[in-house]
Amino acid sequence: MSREHPRSPAARIATAIGAAGAAAFAWGALVERRRYTLRQVEVPVLPAGAKPIRVLHVSDLHMAPWQRDKQQWVSALAALEPDLIVDTGDNLGHERGLEGVRRAFDAFAGIPGVFVNGSNDYFGPVVKNPFGYFLGPSRAHSRAKRLDTEAMVDYFEQELGWIDLDNRASAIDVNGTHLEFFGVDDPHKGFDRLDLITAAIDEEREADPLGEESWLDDDEPVTPRPTLTIGVTHAPYRRVLNSFVNHGAQLIFAGHTHGGQVCVPGFGALVTNCDIPRTQVKGLSLWHHGLHTAFLNVSAGLGTSITAPFRFACPPEATLLTLVSADTGR
Repeated sequence: MSREHPRSPAARIATAIGAAGAAAFAWGALVERRRYTLRQVEVPVLPAGAKPIRVLHVSDLHMAPWQRDKQQWVSALAALEPDLIVDTGDNLGHERGLEGVRRAFDAFAGIPGVFVNGSNDYFGPVVKNPFGYFLGPSRAHSRAKRLDTEAMVDYFEQELGWIDLDNRASAIDVNGTHLEFFGVDDPHKGFDRLDLITAAIDEEREADPLGEESWLDDDEPVTPRPTLTIGVTHAPYRRVLNSFVNHGAQLIFAGHTHGGQVCVPGFGALVTNCDIPRTQVKGLSLWHHGLHTAFLNVSAGLGTSITAPFRFACPPEATLLTLVSADTGR
């Protein structure tokens, strides 16, 4: 009669590790990447006495037409009735991604918004070695297919009424506060033109000078409107954040990082896919440069590349930021 030999401790450990790895992969691929989360935060950045402004920050949808659960979840955010939408790019994730983007964003038509493009709004996804991210930011791939960026931008501008901030400046009034925006095209691909920011800001202020103190013919001063300066970028590279702070940004929005996408509980993100510090890879923080400081909100994003559909300890998110007066925190 044969007798089964007990497995060695090493074999039992290997089996346990394998089972844990399989469970983690199943969770990340089947559950967490669809566990859409709304993060809410209050930002004391408005001038004294200003009315609160509710800003919905969305980023990195990486949309494919069949992703109906994501489209429905984003569309439902319109019920929050935000005062402003900030979209920090990588909306497309497939050559027919605009179909899904429309389903997600049609409900926001008429709500003021601003946007910039990310690299995946220009080029489709390709299969990459995930361990390459440990060697530094990802690089362009010769097999990447050019996407219809123009059609997406036309949809945002013409149908939703959003403002394109790719290497541009603009301004709108929201709840009595004059919001001055400037932004850059995707820094990850080197499309940013930081050298154009000063001229863009000056041109916008010349077109609408009442955000600063002005004077009537009888030399009586006109009280300036409360003003907030906002920088918008897809990828939060240090050179961009530093330039934004130098140009007076008080609040900066960014995406791109996916919050690390794969994180270790208690440690955080393993990679950032840019040169931002790992501790600021997602969420609200302060960005210091020289003698100046700005609030920085980096979105962990709502999607993943269709070639790497996996998240762990980093659920997809949108952010509702309530901007309030800095003097009262209310």
